[in-house]
Amino acid sequence: MEYVYAAMILHSVDKDINENNVKKIVEAAGIDADEARIKALIAALDDVDISEAIETAAVATAPAAPVAAVEVAAPVEEEEEEEEEASEEEAAAGLGALFG
Repeated sequence: MEYVYAAMILHSVDKDINENNVKKIVEAAGIDADEARIKALIAALDDVDISEAIETAAVATAPAAPVAAVEVAAPVEEEEEEEEEASEEEAAAGLGALFG
């Protein structure tokens, strides 16, 4: 992962993503750079538009679930309120039966 992070750092500061620059970042982080992994990363990123990949990933991970959870939670709260009102009415009716 650290090699990918190094590439992302280089991209964010508009520097060339090449073996030398990736190696410098990885070594600055205190990691022994693996030349084979760096070469594989550079080869894998050769035809990749990183800006587009980041944008696509951001859209794909947009928080759609919380919206759905809010829509589902609202009816549950209403049901709970109705149940509480019903149990209060039952309790009042039960007390009324004691006194006759």
